[in-house]
Amino acid sequence: MAFVVLFSTMSFTIDMHYCGDTLVDSSIFHKAETCGMEMEKSSEKDCSISKKNCCSNEQLNVEGTNELQNSIDTISFEQQLFISSFIYTYINLFEGLKANTSSFETYRPPLVNKLIFKLDETYLI
Repeated sequence: MAFVVLFSTMSFTIDMHYCGDTLVDSSIFHKAETCGMEMEKSSEKDCSISKKNCCSNEQLNVEGTNELQNSIDTISFEQQLFISSFIYTYINLFEGLKANTSSFETYRPPLVNKLIFKLDETYLI
């Protein structure tokens, strides 16, 4: 549950660099490296030939939520009962028996009148 809360509230940016239609580099938390094919802008405006740049950069911003509800004050009685019983059973789940008790110490087996294995024997001739 903690991981769900952590990742739902975390914001991050994915930066991607494309050269043509091919993804060259992508990175999270910092700027993506370029492929080195970017065109330099010329300083002369009167006599320049401009070509279309084949490289492009894209950013994908993933915004986390800031609307967490801290409703610990508004727990109903049934929820309190469930939480307390869950904690109680979870704590007692790992406790071992203090004494090695057996339920058959005071049990005495009955006396044998007939040998049962002799009664069930069959002989083939």
